[in-house]
Amino acid sequence: MKKIIVCLSFLLGTSIVFAQVNQSPTLLEIGEKKVSLEEFEAIFNKNASNNPTKPTKQEVNEYLDLFIKFKLKVIEAENLGMDTLSGFTQELSGYRKQLAQPYLSDKDVTEKLIEEAYYRTSTDISAAHILVRLTADAEPKDTLIAYNKIMKIRKRILAGEDFEKVAMETSEDPSAKANKGNLGYFSAFQMVYPFENAAYTTEVGHVSMPVRTVFGYHLVKTIDKRPARGTIKVAHIMIKANRNGDKTEFEQKKQKINEIHEKLMAQSGSFTEFAKQYSEDLESAKRGGELPAFGTGKMVEEFEDAAFSLQNDGDISKPILTDYGWHIIQRLELKTVETYEDLYPSLKAKVARDARSNKSKEVVINLIKKDNKFKENIKYRNEFYTAIDAEKFKKAEWKADDVKKLNKVMFGFYAPDGDKFEYTQTDFANRIAQHALKEKQAIDIKNFINNLYTKVVEESALNFKDKRLPIISKEFRLLMQEYREGILLFNLTDEMVWSKAIKDSAGLYDFYEKNKNNYMWEERVDAVIYKCSNDKIAKSVEKLVKAKAKKGYDNAEILKRINKNSQLDLTIEEGKFTKKDNETVAKATWEKGEISKINNEKEIVLVEIKEVLAPQPKALEEVKGMVTSEYQNFLEKKWLEELTKKYVVKINQEVLNGLISSN
Repeated sequence: MKKIIVCLSFLLGTSIVFAQVNQSPTLLEIGEKKVSLEEFEAIFNKNASNNPTKPTKQEVNEYLDLFIKFKLKVIEAENLGMDTLSGFTQELSGYRKQLAQPYLSDKDVTEKLIEEAYYRTSTDISAAHILVRLTADAEPKDTLIAYNKIMKIRKRILAGEDFEKVAMETSEDPSAKANKGNLGYFSAFQMVYPFENAAYTTEVGHVSMPVRTVFGYHLVKTIDKRPARGTIKVAHIMIKANRNGDKTEFEQKKQKINEIHEKLMAQSGSFTEFAKQYSEDLESAKRGGELPAFGTGKMVEEFEDAAFSLQNDGDISKPILTDYGWHIIQRLELKTVETYEDLYPSLKAKVARDARSNKSKEVVINLIKKDNKFKENIKYRNEFYTAIDAEKFKKAEWKADDVKKLNKVMFGFYAPDGDKFEYTQTDFANRIAQHALKEKQAIDIKNFINNLYTKVVEESALNFKDKRLPIISKEFRLLMQEYREGILLFNLTDEMVWSKAIKDSAGLYDFYEKNKNNYMWEERVDAVIYKCSNDKIAKSVEKLVKAKAKKGYDNAEILKRINKNSQLDLTIEEGKFTKKDNETVAKATWEKGEISKINNEKEIVLVEIKEVLAPQPKALEEVKGMVTSEYQNFLEKKWLEELTKKYVVKINQEVLNGLISSN
């Protein structure tokens, strides 16, 4: 229920905003509803944008007639209260969130991030790192300790110590002991963004300055850059083997994979068959060894390198060894990196979901602050440092009432038109209380408050702009109105026309009865077509057809007698045909009881005319789709006539003439 109330509040607020903002002259009055020139012009221009020629007076008037019919239905839906139904408000709220997103990010920054992502998608990079762990919400003193520690490690490397040796000694990444900090090749979106940034912006052979991520501080050494390999699909045959296990068993596994390879290359069977028979990767074996397509960094290095080294689809590798065992790989398909235009939609979606989108958000938040004269008093935030009892907070016993004396305005946004949003200490205390119930652990209060305050300011900035979008953006306002009225139109038309025509079987039948002469069959024949493989078969069939009435033969009996040697000697088709339905039937003599013999290129056809059918109306079931469609048109026309009588339409001719002359 709360969700519905919020949606209703939004819609009411939005309609008020429309009224405040819309200074466009009135073009139409439909009943008591005034329709602005701006509304009509926006939709007209959108539909006329594909027409290179200037619209004529007639075209404008024709479109105005369609627009009036559209508005009549929307106004009827509003008067029926359809814009207050929970289903409608929830659907529109969902669309609004989607439509608002582009206005809450900086387009230029986003485009640069997409371009950057494409370059990185087109370039594989190999890097190693050293990690000093640090939590995302660490206290300043702990952050400084971690930073100083990583800087000392960096000095060792710059002084000439081997990066791999230092990584094994100092890195707090558990895998560093085995991989010496080496992460292999990767591409865009495979690492957290700050780490990816460091890897791609550091020169090959060099070590970055410390980079902060959610894991802590990293030193990143860029080892190599190469053009991206793309994605590849392969199949494999695997024999499990442990290179560090029993040597005799390992050699037996090696011999087995070599024998499989030798037999396979001798072409004594297909790769698919061999994978199903021999592979110990049971899941892929079911599919003939086929694996999902993969790119850089998705497989162990030995497997990936062997797969991408295959030059052509169908090529088969020699046995290769990985930590999982022995593999024989067959290349199935290689796809190089797609063009920027082709990848743009998916890259845009990935950027929007990724932490890198924060760059765009930061730019927007700063602009919101600037445009709306953002003011804050940090002193009122700092008062919470001492006002919160850390022990009560840890036990989830702290409540907002504990600081009820704190009620000052902490920050606010003040738009040029007088609209404003202010956030008080009371609001902040309530927000803190929500977290107190979740934390239930010892935390640094000062750090927690600072982080939460920053988050609240950012959320408030975006929410303030989001709320004001109908005021500050004509494009958004008209787009929202278009979606709103489109949903109303669909819902009411479905109820009054589309679904009604399908559900109202009595009305549909009555409409059919009154109009059935519009659905006429042409002259037809009830005929049997006998397709014979040769003339000899045709003569035998003709005798049986002529005798079937006396002998009591049916078509099944004729087929049985003729197709003793081959099921292709005779085929039979029965039905009702017009001359347009079947060329062979059209060539026959249309007289009851007549058997016509027609020579086609590959067969002899006999056509038996059982009955000549005079033109007659088609049965409802035969034309139900067409009748339903025309019944819907009838219902809509009738409905529009009723709406035209119900709502008086007045056109402001002066405003319309101004629109026509401007076009």
